[in-house]
Amino acid sequence: MHAKLKALPDRKAMIASAARTIATEKAGVAALAVALENGLSEPFVQTVELLSRITGRVIVTGVGKSGHIGSKIAATLASTGTPAFFVHPAEANHGDLGMIARDDAILAMSWSGETTELKGIVAYARRFAIPLIAITSGGNSALARESSIVLTLPRVPEACPHGLAPTTSTLMQLVMGDTLAVALLEARGFTADHFRTFHPGGQLGANLTHVADIMHSGEKMPLVATGTGMRTAILEISRKGFGCVGITDAEGRLTGIITDGDLRRHMDSDILSMTVDQVMTKDPKTISPDTLAATALQIINASAITTLMVVKDGKPAGIVHLHDLLRIGAA
Repeated sequence: MHAKLKALPDRKAMIASAARTIATEKAGVAALAVALENGLSEPFVQTVELLSRITGRVIVTGVGKSGHIGSKIAATLASTGTPAFFVHPAEANHGDLGMIARDDAILAMSWSGETTELKGIVAYARRFAIPLIAITSGGNSALARESSIVLTLPRVPEACPHGLAPTTSTLMQLVMGDTLAVALLEARGFTADHFRTFHPGGQLGANLTHVADIMHSGEKMPLVATGTGMRTAILEISRKGFGCVGITDAEGRLTGIITDGDLRRHMDSDILSMTVDQVMTKDPKTISPDTLAATALQIINASAITTLMVVKDGKPAGIVHLHDLLRIGAA
């Protein structure tokens, strides 16, 4: 049943309410930071060391709001190189305990530490000597007493004015999970390349794409040698369709570029009688094949250009156009 709304508070009251919520939750995170500098530091280090050693997966569990936060933590761990998944305690008591293996570790979420639904998983962990880590504010709770490691969170006021709806407490659980995920990421040497493996789709996958994956190479590159006449260079620009042509020296190194802008700047000259050396812009902006697509787009936008020559060991390896970057969703 929906609670009946009274007359809506005025705008100032709404903003004041939001500010109180932010201040209360900010104080909770600050209290967590203080705890991490004190008694929480040792169990935190023990947890990171334990989870980095196991050969199985991290099984995250919890009910209610703690369960929702636990599901997000499991997803974050899995996407940052620590195999993990969420098991609901109720489902675990009806067969899903079989999903938990002896080489796994269990991360149990319960603010009070007295959640009865966790009893089955706790008993299972003890029976098969599976490491059990508790994230709870109940340092002397039933869950804490049965756990191998206890990450005790400080008790702080909820943002809910009645002190009932989990608000500050769930934020602190989420932050605790993120600290573990990032610490494990760094301990494993997890790189942007690894991240791309787990995030091939969407804008994130696009941003983690390397220029080498999308550049045009070989015969598609618009290139002419130094000393080439401008008539030939213009034909190359027109034929390849990138609005530019790269100029290479006798060793095949990129020495300059001619763009549509260079052509416009020489319209008053007898440009067809010139060589590329007289028109080109020397030392053009270039990138390497292992540059991220997002970085290439930033360079293009900052330089007000539409193409970038891709160079390896001083020699042209490819060319990338603004449209290539927009096509894959880099932003």
